[in-house]
Parts: sequence; C-alpha cells; structure tokens
Amino acid sequence: MIIIDNVILSDDVAEQFFVCNIEKCKGACCVEGDLGAPLEEDELPIMEEIYDQVKPYMSQEGIQEVEKQGYYIKDFEGDFSTPTIDNKECAYAIYDEKGNLQCAIEKAYNDGKIDYKKPISCHLYPIRIQKYDQYDAANYDRWDICSDACTLGNELQVPVYKFAKAPLIRKYGEQWYEKLEKEIEMRKKELKR
Repeated sequence: MIIIDNVILSDDVAEQFFVCNIEKCKGACCVEGDLGAPLEEDELPIMEEIYDQVKPYMSQEGIQEVEKQGYYIKDFEGDFSTPTIDNKECAYAIYDEKGNLQCAIEKAYNDGKIDYKKPISCHLYPIRIQKYDQYDAANYDRWDICSDACTLGNELQVPVYKFAKAPLIRKYGEQWYEKLEKEIEMRKKELKR
C-alpha cells in the first residue's frame, strides 16, 4: 500500500494499467451497476445549481427521471448517487451519434456553461474512494466491462495513477499528486536494486 498524507492507496493504483477505450465499451459504466454515479455530500448542492445549464444537454427520459426522483437520490446504505432511467443508465447520460454514452454534465462543462466537470467518482474511475474517519482508501476497481481499457492501458503502458492524474489533482491537489509520483518513483528504484 502507498500512504500519502491521509490517503491510503492500493498498490494496484501504481502497478496496473488503464486507459478508457470508449470505442470498445461504448460507455458501459454509465449503464451498468446497481445505482447511478456515486456523489459526495459536497456535490449535492452543485447538482442542484447546475441543473438548468445541464438540462438542455440531457435526454428527455433523463430529464423526466430527475424531475421525478430529484437531482440525486439517497440509497439504502445512506449514500448519494445520481438517479437512473429504469434502474439502468444514469439520468445524466446521453448517447452520441456513434451510440456511445457520454455525460451531459461534462458536455455542458466542455461548452463553458458550468465549471463543474462531472461527479468526482466518474472522473476518478477506475479509482474508487472509500471514506473513513481518519483517512480515504483509494483502490483500483476491477470491472469486467473495462477489460478493453486494461488492454489499451497495457499496450500504452499507462498506469492507473497516471491515467487518473487530473481527477486525483482535482480531489487532493497538485502537491499531493507530486508526493504520490515521488513515492512511486522511489519504490520503482528500490525494486531495481
């Protein structure tokens, strides 16, 4: 394990390879699973604030579900997530002309309508954060629908922590990420000895 400040990362974050391959998976992570995208509590007011700017990018079905269920839902464990359409795709997911799922929130961000990229859980994927009182546990989440991302990551030799550089900086800051890079480089040198 790797410990940087109050974050404990699994070794897999440094050792495994990953690069999203949307042409192969078609954005399956926006559809698969039990719930929508996990949301942190500080993201809840943001989901309310951005809705009017994101709504023009959403599908009619997604709009209906948000207006029926709310901007976010609380699940049986007390965690928050985005609502879904028929317990399948995230209400904020939209299909592009190639049939790939994309994020309406991210499209609004890319068009300069909002300054919130997308839920941090989506941005960080395949890293999942488990919050504890004293620390965060950051683990590499293996999911069979991402096998093409693992293959592409191996081909390109991009470790998970490098693939997730921007969201890790968004979550923990640039100095934290620099510490992570130094720690991983130090470990690599020690292994070569």
